[in-house]
Amino acid sequence: MIEVAEPAAQEEGLLRLGRVLQETGYRFITGSPATHARVNARPGNEWARSVEDVLGWSRPFRAGVLPAEVMELMEAAGTLREQGDGWRSTIRASTLDDALFFHSAYPTTESDAVFFGPDTYRFAAAIERHLEAGQAVRRAVDIGCGAGPGAVLVARARPDAEVVAVDINEHALRCTRVDAALAGTANVVARRSDLLGSVDGAFDLIVANPPYLLDRDERVYRHGGGGLGEGLSLAIAGLARTRLAPGGTLLLYTGSAICGGFDRFRELVTARLQAAGLEWGYREIDPDVFGEELLEPAYAEADRIAAVLVIARRKRDD
Repeated sequence: MIEVAEPAAQEEGLLRLGRVLQETGYRFITGSPATHARVNARPGNEWARSVEDVLGWSRPFRAGVLPAEVMELMEAAGTLREQGDGWRSTIRASTLDDALFFHSAYPTTESDAVFFGPDTYRFAAAIERHLEAGQAVRRAVDIGCGAGPGAVLVARARPDAEVVAVDINEHALRCTRVDAALAGTANVVARRSDLLGSVDGAFDLIVANPPYLLDRDERVYRHGGGGLGEGLSLAIAGLARTRLAPGGTLLLYTGSAICGGFDRFRELVTARLQAAGLEWGYREIDPDVFGEELLEPAYAEADRIAAVLVIARRKRDD
């Protein structure tokens, strides 16, 4: 029987595990859930044969697959579950450039699952591209931080800035604290907050990659609400007018269900940003993501789901 460690001990165990993985050169790029399912279904992939199989592909494993130190640290972190004559990890470890991020194991069926995948890499690229332009950032926030990649990227690029990472999911906040420590970003502060309800003040930069799908189980990490999943994204866009400092920028990476060639989210968010007097831009990052969702009744009228980027800026003299 595997004993469940206290939360503080779990975080410490996870941090030590992450450092061991970094020292051994661990790398794993996380694909989409559909890709994950297809690869794991191939003959011979039923059981793990390497650390990457266990902590990347989320395959069950038997004794002798993991180095003893890794096994001990996973047990200390409370991330092992017995499965048949072996075990399964409840967490995954993904890499983004040279940074390592812990998040939920596949499949992400739990209501408090922490997502990391292709959207994360596109979101990260948008942040990096924006910061390369040289915007001064004294205070930033990552809304719905998940595993913390947005907050970590901003904190690494602007080490003198205060970077707040907020989420309503305690599991996500634990991951963010560990992932920020692994990245050496002491300027990241993780807080529980529903959007910015528990955080005061204005920000030079707001970044967000919120849930944007309609999920039949309304799991926190993927259900965006609204008519077609746009509810949370519109709520975040609505914060730009009051929570951006003069000259501040909102980077909102989200999704939009296109129906009959019409982008309803673009129309709705445009109306909000224009009413707020903000400068803004909108573009499709990827025209077709999560195509499997089109089989769901909620998307019976949708042609596709596009990944989009909204950039809004508050004027300096506003």
